Amino acid sequence: MAEDTHYFLAVPLPAEVKEMLAKWQEQLRKNLPYKQWPHPEDLHITLKFFGPVSDNKRKQLTKSLRDLEKVRGFTIETGGIGFFGNPKKPRVLWAGAERTEALLSLAELAEEVSAQAGFAKENRPYRPHITLAKRWAGDEDPNLRELEKEFTERKRIDIEGIALYKIHPGQTPKYEPFEEFKLLP
Repeated sequence: MAEDTHYFLAVPLPAEVKEMLAKWQEQLRKNLPYKQWPHPEDLHITLKFFGPVSDNKRKQLTKSLRDLEKVRGFTIETGGIGFFGNPKKPRVLWAGAERTEALLSLAELAEEVSAQAGFAKENRPYRPHITLAKRWAGDEDPNLRELEKEFTERKRIDIEGIALYKIHPGQTPKYEPFEEFKLLP
């Protein structure tokens, strides 16, 4: 039996934001020993991770996700960096995604319509971000506060749609927009 493909729902980023973040990754990579640095084309703001999904379940999910097309588009600010995990060995390096009411509502609605399609709701609070690197591999304590002061540029993005992404492990880039959902103007 073939393994089910993994999927997630996310906000795609415009090229100019990906370019800025790719430059940051290049600079940060010199000083931070992370094992994984996502390809710039793979950068996004996750709304909901689904994990393995069968074809039948994916069709049901896609139908439920069409409800998200009733949401109005909106604008957020991205930029700045931060970390998840122990400050001495931070497991994730991220760029910020503004926690607006509109983005939080979109994530909540994504949880609701996904639950209607049979997917478990996330127990943790939603923390919008763009993963720049993960899986810390260093022994030294990085000076996170200094790095946070260096990478402060911000860019506004218009969120006009979201996408269901298919994961292709072992490929670069590894995320493929599989189905797109346009938000209302």
